[in-house]
Amino acid sequence: MSFLGTATRTAGRFSPWARAIAVGEIALTAKRHLDNLEPGEGTELRRLIAKSRGRRGNLSESERSRLLELVRKLEPGAFARNAAKTAVPLRRR
Repeated sequence: MSFLGTATRTAGRFSPWARAIAVGEIALTAKRHLDNLEPGEGTELRRLIAKSRGRRGNLSESERSRLLELVRKLEPGAFARNAAKTAVPLRRR
């Protein structure tokens, strides 16, 4: 079974209230990481993502490097770890 299938099956065991709390905590975690950006950088990040339309070739070299710089400020690895810890607080050890 895929990771997503396992996560869905595990999430199904929790009550709707527990799932709502987990989603809220993940949203707060995302906000904490987005707060790492300076004012205006969030808008710039959205503009670059929209311009790229998911294709690297739609951006110039300087835009690509700026996008990478902004994404690094978000600390995606730390976000993934924090979100995983938050999403499954009752996991077995």
